Amino acid sequence: MSERGLAAYIAVTAAYWAFMLSDGALRMLVLLHFHELGFSPVQLAYLFVLYEIAGVVTNLSAGWIAARFGLTSTLYAGLGLQVAALLALAMLDPAWGVGLSVVYVMAVQGASGVAKDLAKMSAKSAVKLLAPKGDGGLFRWVALLTGSKNAVKGLGFLLGAALLALAGFKAAVLGMAAVLAAILIAVLMRMPSGLPAGRKDAKFREVLSNNRNINWLSFARLFLFGARDVWFVVGIPVYFAAVISDGSPEGNRLAFFTVGSFMALWIILYGAVQAAAPRLLRARTRPEAEIIAEARHWVVALGFVPSVLAALVWWAGAPAPWLTVALIVGLLVFGAIFAVNSSLHSYLILAFTQEDRVTLDVGFYYMANAAGRLVGTVLSGLSYQFGGLAMCLATAAVMVALSALGAARLRA
Repeated sequence: MSERGLAAYIAVTAAYWAFMLSDGALRMLVLLHFHELGFSPVQLAYLFVLYEIAGVVTNLSAGWIAARFGLTSTLYAGLGLQVAALLALAMLDPAWGVGLSVVYVMAVQGASGVAKDLAKMSAKSAVKLLAPKGDGGLFRWVALLTGSKNAVKGLGFLLGAALLALAGFKAAVLGMAAVLAAILIAVLMRMPSGLPAGRKDAKFREVLSNNRNINWLSFARLFLFGARDVWFVVGIPVYFAAVISDGSPEGNRLAFFTVGSFMALWIILYGAVQAAAPRLLRARTRPEAEIIAEARHWVVALGFVPSVLAALVWWAGAPAPWLTVALIVGLLVFGAIFAVNSSLHSYLILAFTQEDRVTLDVGFYYMANAAGRLVGTVLSGLSYQFGGLAMCLATAAVMVALSALGAARLRA
């Protein structure tokens, strides 16, 4: 990688880190704050629905926007919109009724969803263009970006829970907005050249891919992330909070720290395994056909974990210390195997696409990713409301099976 290309990679990565730290903190702030206010699991899921819908629409259009106006424009837009969303969220009035609060937070979360996917598409596309060619370089650099991003997001979960307990909702949101605004100004001033400026003849219809592998990989990605979010968004945080808290302010604070710590640990482990995936899979010396075969094998392994956990929760019938330990261990195992699957997908989408279509194909792929999160988010609230944690985990197992079906259709 050239010195200019390395500087551009570092600038993009730093901006992406800052964004994902705020994104993780904001998710935990919103989830725990409104759970404390008495929102039901379905109402909590509604708070994130527009966030995920916005991701579907944004990714479908962001690839074309970046192809038309350049990658830096979408990166700056993502950071700026997140600052605006944080400032808007700080204006939430506790005196508003539940219905108005839900609608308002949904709208703000929708703006945050647009911001996140603008930033994500920009960062991931930049790796394809800046990573060194050959010798497994693409897999290593995308794994480094993705793994480090998820470690930072995990710290964001812990930061959000800590800020809520120590500073309160409004002060935490305003503080994050100020820090992210400062980082945006720094990136605007220091971003080196090296990323494409866009092409004026880019057509929106080019977003839809006719590449068979990209379409099946996107299908597999949709259900992979649905399988995670169906327990991750509402089910596990609400379950653990209910088990830990006794309803007192002190009990709530303990629950905030415990849930935030677990979610942070899960995401950090996920990020660490993602970053290590090229070494674990010996990707430097293996042809693409073998990497595709690994994508098929690892998703099958993933399906066993939620199946076993769902059976344990159903058999236990009620929360118990041994069940809590089993869930923590099992979900960390899920996170490690999920990380390998995610890392394989992140490499394959960049391997399958061509440089002149990179933002378009990456945008389409992450549209499927956002659709999976949307489905998982909705099902997380519904499954927990009507069948508890056991149903959340059983639904995850079904979605992993559908992801395996998509991975089985990939061809070298």
